[in-house]
Amino acid sequence: MPDSLFGEPTEQIEVFTVSEVSSYIEEIFRVDPLLTNVWVTGEISNFVRASSGHLYFSLKDADAALKCVMWRSNTLLLERMPQDGEHVLAHGYIGLYKPRGEYQLYVDTMQPAGVGILYQEFLRIKARLEAEGLFDESRKRPIPEFPRRLGVVTSATGAALRDILRILRERYPLVEVILAPALVQGEEAPASIVRALGALNDCCDLDAIVLARGGGSIEDLWAFNDESVARAIARSRVPVISGVGHETDFTIADFVADRRAPTPTGAAMAAVPDRRELKGLVEGYKAALVNSISRKLGEERLELRRLQSALSMRSPVRQLAYRRQMVDELERRLEMAIDRALMERKHELGVELARLKALDPKAVLQRGYAVVRDIDSGKVVSSVHDVDNGRWLDIAVSDGNFSAVVGSPERAAGGA
Repeated sequence: MPDSLFGEPTEQIEVFTVSEVSSYIEEIFRVDPLLTNVWVTGEISNFVRASSGHLYFSLKDADAALKCVMWRSNTLLLERMPQDGEHVLAHGYIGLYKPRGEYQLYVDTMQPAGVGILYQEFLRIKARLEAEGLFDESRKRPIPEFPRRLGVVTSATGAALRDILRILRERYPLVEVILAPALVQGEEAPASIVRALGALNDCCDLDAIVLARGGGSIEDLWAFNDESVARAIARSRVPVISGVGHETDFTIADFVADRRAPTPTGAAMAAVPDRRELKGLVEGYKAALVNSISRKLGEERLELRRLQSALSMRSPVRQLAYRRQMVDELERRLEMAIDRALMERKHELGVELARLKALDPKAVLQRGYAVVRDIDSGKVVSSVHDVDNGRWLDIAVSDGNFSAVVGSPERAAGGA
């Protein structure tokens, strides 16, 4: 008989512990690219929510079941707790739970199975339109800074419209709003949205269009992922602002629109400026303008003073005053010249008077001389030959005149 239950081994074999085999299998799960990033769809069964907040359940189909666990930190992203019997789409990685030797799916996100199908369709449409260039930034148009007329496409009875109108009234009451009501949910919604966008483009001179809807599930928002809606947005001749769902929701319409806002309220805020900010800007511009005008006025005042000074130098009044001063100066100089000339003439006159005085006949007479004239002819007698006997003569001396008759004058030439 053999020495052992299984007989004598014919060759040396390698023996592993359970932990070593489990670790080996765990490593295979860790490095396999399919098992580290896998989407699994199935029906939930044996659902348990532990006191720790972790979820334990199985996903099953007609032929198999897969144990799953979802940690509490990941459950915070769920919109609601799943239930037994629901078909879901779960994402995570396959790992080994060593204590029980069980492999299981560690779920990090989960959504209803129908949502998963819609999400795949969303990705397909997004990829095709992106390849066509409908999402290119180069084709997006700026939103006018101060719109006069704004179009709105949304439900006429929804809260989104009330929020949009409230924001527009608070921020920029000058804008005129034209509503093109449309269905925003259901099978007929895409065609309704396309008609509303076309109507606004055809009928009105708009500055921008707001396309909006409140939050909801991916099924509720699916109309805004419709390809016909995306192409209608791209065809719009005026810029389109999308405000669909909540901040975390993205639709195809968001990628095609000229600007994406996180919510309908955000879309209204993106469409118009805030009058309070504008008022602040105006006040700032006013202060800057006042400062600029004050500075300019100061500069102009200085220039005016300079020109006034230059003009004053050329003023007829100033020139007249200057000429008057010149006249006064010339008058003073003339008076001085006249005085000087008079003094010179007085001096010359004095000299002449002295000379004349020296020649004055009266002065000669005072020295004992007399002036003898012929009474008949009035001629001065300067020679004895100028008179005859019996002629009357007028004799002037220093103190008067007297008459005399010529007797027998002695001839200077002949004597006796």
